[in-house]
Amino acid sequence: MEISMDGCFKPAMNVHVIEPEPPRIIITTAGFGEGHNSAANHLAVALESNAEVEIIDPCDRGAPWVNERIRQFYRFVTTHTPKTWSRIYRSTERHDFSKERLPLMQKPENALHESILSFEPDAIISTYPLYPYFLERSFQRGAKRVPVFTAITDSIEINSSWTKAPTDYWLVTDELTKKKLVEKGLPSEKIIVTGFAVHPRFQNLPSIPVDSPCDPFKVLYFPTSKKPTVRRFMRAILNASEGNTEVTVVLGRNVRKLYDRAREIQLEYPGRVQIKGWTRRVPELLSEHHLVVAKAGGATVHEAIAAKTPMLIHHLVPGQEEGNIALIKHIDAGQLTETSKQVLDAILEMTADNAKIWRRMKRNMQDKALPCGATAAARFILDCIQKSKNS
Repeated sequence: MEISMDGCFKPAMNVHVIEPEPPRIIITTAGFGEGHNSAANHLAVALESNAEVEIIDPCDRGAPWVNERIRQFYRFVTTHTPKTWSRIYRSTERHDFSKERLPLMQKPENALHESILSFEPDAIISTYPLYPYFLERSFQRGAKRVPVFTAITDSIEINSSWTKAPTDYWLVTDELTKKKLVEKGLPSEKIIVTGFAVHPRFQNLPSIPVDSPCDPFKVLYFPTSKKPTVRRFMRAILNASEGNTEVTVVLGRNVRKLYDRAREIQLEYPGRVQIKGWTRRVPELLSEHHLVVAKAGGATVHEAIAAKTPMLIHHLVPGQEEGNIALIKHIDAGQLTETSKQVLDAILEMTADNAKIWRRMKRNMQDKALPCGATAAARFILDCIQKSKNS
């Protein structure tokens, strides 16, 4: 410090100001469905400029071989035998995961405990319902107790594995989901409506306006891995008008399995079909199309809502995805269309009379869209961490 002529202290010009270290945050995820990974990755993007973030999948880290076999089983059963998955899913309602320790989860639980000890986080976010139970036992084993935020990736119909989880806050997708959880006895002040953690890019993406001429009517289609359905659904979309519909099909991880079938339709309807494999432009694609046809996964449904794009759901996994379609119906911005004929009829109805029904759905989407879910969650979490440090 220097002393001025009037005797007052003034800071020296070369004094180094020590900036506070950014908070350290662990985000836990799981590879069972795309919603958990999607939410985890987007939360990390929203937090990365203000925190040091580590995303971990304890199942993959602790038992990679077993985890991959279970993931393969999960993808197969949810795609090809959804009723079987429904029975498995509903059976978990009866489990008390705070007392029952699944043998297969011992190594993942230890992996998470070791990650906490080495990373020393200031907060932990879980996008998978089982991990808060692991965390509570980890705190009991000596890990430093820090705030836990559980980001629920489902809507409305919430499994008890989420609601019974030991956590400081539940981050939920919408007001109706919060209402349902309060009715189940959860404290309202611990349920924070942030919206699903969609990518922050959604905040700045323009969507097709409600007064669009709908000429052509652009449809974005995400197929499942079922080979026979790809051609049927693509033909249904393209036959919904006399040359007025166009379809972009995103094959994702199924590109090798489905490409030949999609290519066949592309040749059958020249100039009206785009084929994409794996893409990072899902937010842009959703915003550039009038309608999305996809399964009822939490990430896809909420990305469609964030993009203000009406939706037809062609595949529903009973149990965990039922609430997602209930939300779409509640908004009045889409419907369940499990057959190609239902898709054809729905598009014909939506585009009739100058697309009257589509325009109504589009306005409903604009009223309900929450395009800043990851950003809203990040702000809340960082604010809680700051308050915790100051207390």
